[in-house]
Amino acid sequence: MTALALRAQRLLDATRAADFLAPFALRLYLAPVLWMAGTNKLAAFDGTVEWFGNPDWGLGLPLPWLMAFLATATEIGGAVLLVLGLGVRWVSIPLMITMVVAALTVHWQNGWLAIAGGNGSLFATERTLGAIERLDRAKEILREHGNYAWLTENGGLVILNNGIEFAATYFVMLLTLFFIGAGRYLSLDHWIRSRLAARG
Repeated sequence: MTALALRAQRLLDATRAADFLAPFALRLYLAPVLWMAGTNKLAAFDGTVEWFGNPDWGLGLPLPWLMAFLATATEIGGAVLLVLGLGVRWVSIPLMITMVVAALTVHWQNGWLAIAGGNGSLFATERTLGAIERLDRAKEILREHGNYAWLTENGGLVILNNGIEFAATYFVMLLTLFFIGAGRYLSLDHWIRSRLAARG
């Protein structure tokens, strides 16, 4: 048994040669998410500023133009830097702040779930339950008046609940990148560090 455990441990140790793939995968996963969020804000920047500042139907944040600019620039710039693997630990900081602000100002009131799938949740809030109720009603209407089997052929019908789940997930991914960095070989951070060490 001990020999088997040692062999298994050696096998696990051998996989460390490819440990650069994990931060690379995180970077490639996050980059398009951030790019889409930032470019959507930029494409309708005046509306983004209004939404950031309006206390009635928006976020009611102070200095809305500055806040919208910072969020947009952080997301777009962060996406580019993550793809390049440049300054990854540094850019993770403002990106994590962006996720915290989004979670607290946009998503918190909706509870945990990002998508209300209709099966309830331990973390359900009144808003989540309302979204699930609307989802159940939409399914009834579609079953009665639409081709429900065709509509749901590739997946169940869902309603966006807009909870903190996605923002929290992205925060955890960014926190991981903050601690482990961009990874070896497939990042500019690695090659810059290697060049500086060779000169050093």
